[in-house]
Parts: sequence; structure tokens; C-alpha cells
Amino acid sequence: MSGRTTKSKGVLKRAIAYLLLLCWTVVCLYPFLWMLSSTFRPETEIGSLNPIPGRVTLENYRLVFAKIPIARAFANSLFVSLSATAGVLIFTSMIGYALSRLRFRGRDSIFAVVLFTMTLPFQITLIPMYVLMVKFGWNDTYYALIVPYLINAFAIVVFRQYFKSVPEDLLDAARIDGCSDFGILFRIMWPLSVPALITVAIITFMNIWNEVLWPIIVIRKWELMTMPQLVALFAVGGKAEGLLGVRLAAASLLALPIVIAYAFFQRYFIASMATTGLKS
Repeated sequence: MSGRTTKSKGVLKRAIAYLLLLCWTVVCLYPFLWMLSSTFRPETEIGSLNPIPGRVTLENYRLVFAKIPIARAFANSLFVSLSATAGVLIFTSMIGYALSRLRFRGRDSIFAVVLFTMTLPFQITLIPMYVLMVKFGWNDTYYALIVPYLINAFAIVVFRQYFKSVPEDLLDAARIDGCSDFGILFRIMWPLSVPALITVAIITFMNIWNEVLWPIIVIRKWELMTMPQLVALFAVGGKAEGLLGVRLAAASLLALPIVIAYAFFQRYFIASMATTGLKS
């Protein structure tokens, strides 16, 4: 009898936990679902809290594509994000390998400096970075959107700590076979560090895709603007003409690629974060 009571209590606790999780999921998803459904409503019906639109229309999306070059901005964001992510994977993995496996004077001091830069907000380096872009003549070019992101302290730390977990005997065997440091990095370390690569790639891509402040500072040409920059200027710059549905449609188009990417890579991302530990 006591066994049945204990089992019933366990089932009840799980049911309550699932109910609370379901309620929390609804609370978290409702704003996004409401925003998405409002993009398919006429302007006069957007005030309704019902997530199901009464009348479906694509007029808001038509106005977005008619008023701003959203397709070109999407291509710009995709090019910048993918290029910067590829650069981060290559350069920061090289730095992480050097800090974890090569022995040279000042290695620990350099790593301490890398850790210190993680405490500095990006706004502190904003003006010096902008001055450099002006000196190089990179304003209104893709270089200004890509180059400043190629070195990422977080990525360096992740690669450095993950590479330290690779057995030294494996690397010694590769060196005996005549493999160079670049060969060890790209032919041995990379295949063994897929979780770290996925973690860095996803986080870097999402951060660069969502960046607004830096593109607004260095880009003035409409044909070079990224999607977040263009949507922000569209929403607050008057081109939306005060239409809430059009602004919500532009915001939905901005968020949709990230939502799709996360939905596709969710299990890889969770597994990567779980297995990418900071080992001493």
C-alpha cells in the first residue's frame, strides 16, 4: 500500500513539474507567436491579444520589400556572418593551439591578457576601432564589418581549454611522423574538437548576425547595410510611416534565420555546450 502511495506521489510531482514547464513555455513563446501572427493581420486588428489572426494578409511583408532593400541586407548579413565565423574558427583555433601546446616565454601572460579583455565591454574599444577603420579607409566596406570580429577572446579560451584535453602522446606521434604544427591543428585537433568548433561557430554567427551598433557607425551606404542595421533604421527612421504591422514584419524577417538555425542545430549546440568544458 505504501509503495502505491509513493508511486502516486511521484506521478503527481512529475505532472505538476510538466504543467509548470508547459506554462513557462507558453509565457516565453507567446510574445514571439503574437508578433509573428500580427505580421499577417491588417493594421486595424494588431491590437488584439489573440495569437490567431482573424483575417490573413501579406500586405505588411509586401510593404517591407517595397520600402527597403531587405533581400540585399539579408545577403549582406549572411556574407558578413559566415565570413567572420570562418575567420574566427581559423585564427582563434591557431591562437588556442599556441597557448595550449606550444612552449614559449610569456605564454601564460598572453593568456591572462586574453582573459582580461573578456571583461571589457565592446563600447570601450568602439572609438579606437572606428579611428582605425577611418585610417585604413575601410568605412563603407565589408572589411569594417568582418575584420574587427576575427579575433574573439571567448573562442580563444574555448579552443585553448579544449585542446589541453587532447593527449600529448597523440601529438608526439604526429610530430615523429613529420607532421607540422599546422598539420596537427587542422588534421588532428579539428577532427577531435568538433564540439568546440560547433559551439564557437554558433555563438559567433548569432552574435555577428544580431550586431546593430557597429554597422550603424561604419556603414552609410544602403547597399552595404546588414539586416539588423537596416531593420533598426527602418523601424525608427520614419520609413515605416508609423505602421506597426510593417515594423513587426521586418523584425520577424530578421529573427527568422536565427530561429531556423537554432532549431536545426539545437541538439548539436546543447551537446557542444555540455562537452566543451574549461579544463585546467
